[in-house]
Amino acid sequence: MIKKYVIAILCCTAFGVHAQNGTISPYSYFGIGDFRNQSSVENQMMGGISVLSDSIHLNFRNPASYSKLALTTYTMSLSNENLFLKTYDQYQSSAFTNLDYLAIGIPLSKGLGAGFGAMPVSSKGYKVASSGTVPQGELGELKNTFGGTGGISKIFMSVGYDIIPNLGLGITANYNFGNLETQVFQLVENVQYGVFDRRYSRVTGFDFNYGAQYTTTIKDRFTFYSSLDVHTQSNLVSVNRQEVGSYSLSTGQDIEVVNVDLAAKGMDRTAVKIPTTTTLGVGIGQDNRWFLGAEYSFQDMGKLRNDFGDLPDDISYGKAPNFALGGYVIPDYNSFTSYLKRVTYRAGLHITKTGMIINEKEINDFGITFGAGLPLVNSFSNINLGFEVGRQGTTDAGLVEETYFKVSLGLSLNDKWFKKRKIN
Repeated sequence: MIKKYVIAILCCTAFGVHAQNGTISPYSYFGIGDFRNQSSVENQMMGGISVLSDSIHLNFRNPASYSKLALTTYTMSLSNENLFLKTYDQYQSSAFTNLDYLAIGIPLSKGLGAGFGAMPVSSKGYKVASSGTVPQGELGELKNTFGGTGGISKIFMSVGYDIIPNLGLGITANYNFGNLETQVFQLVENVQYGVFDRRYSRVTGFDFNYGAQYTTTIKDRFTFYSSLDVHTQSNLVSVNRQEVGSYSLSTGQDIEVVNVDLAAKGMDRTAVKIPTTTTLGVGIGQDNRWFLGAEYSFQDMGKLRNDFGDLPDDISYGKAPNFALGGYVIPDYNSFTSYLKRVTYRAGLHITKTGMIINEKEINDFGITFGAGLPLVNSFSNINLGFEVGRQGTTDAGLVEETYFKVSLGLSLNDKWFKKRKIN
């Protein structure tokens, strides 16, 4: 009965991947929002590296990893993030909880595996205010409020196959979908009505991941790992709608609403492009004992495109490299006397340039990760608990510095956990 409840929970929570607000960062104002981490909890806690694959966990970022599966694996993750925002003279904090992914991996035969699932890609969730003066200063203070919600999610299907021993290739097909909404409200002090500009976009489209992983044994003791992953450019289509009008400052109700004829401007259907990401990784370790790996990713965010989004003059995009380092250690995988010796302890770090340049300042992200994989009794299944602390942005040039603390809880269940009893 418990197993049936768990399966029902997995199915129901799939609907929550898209219906959530995954950020409150003011930097989600730009482009299509904050890009979400698309690694499993196990990989996230090793700095986000994806060079390592095994037979009982899913590796979403490199589809070649599915060829290593030996057991059917059901996995999901929830996270809670505390975000602390600071400018040169203000401080604010908030927290939010998200469903990060839901997926299943299936071994089809020796050296051949497949999987499918759903996860968020990006999120918008900001509210920013600014003030100034009306030209000539005759009417009073001018106030602008910018808000945004929504995001893009994806459902994916992956296949991995070992073309020769120790060399696996894979491909993932992603279908991206989501809704983005932005609002700008403007009012002038001592004036009864304000004006607004609301924009709505429904985004859909496909992209692909191609992956390769190669392993070899060194001196019959150590395993060397290498990987290549190419996430091709996402060429998405945005179907748009725009409203402008006025509203009452006393009641907040719309007074006049005009639907803008975007078709006449050729803006009713526009392009959204997310540039290609290429990742190279290497690592070394001993199976079920320890592992250490490093990865380098690069992306040209100068090719990011959202034709329906206005890009302010003070922002531009450039190269977005990422370096990650991480690993794990298991004190004694076969210990019968100590549970803590069977726990997988993971740690790592990442140094990321987001590619955003605002007021001539690069927006960079640095994070430290750590966590533990807790094995379930008499099973290959495990609970993965992860933590991440980091900082993004700067208080220079009137910008915002974000400090974050994230707690993730992942569940990885295999077919032996779901195995039907032969004797009641």
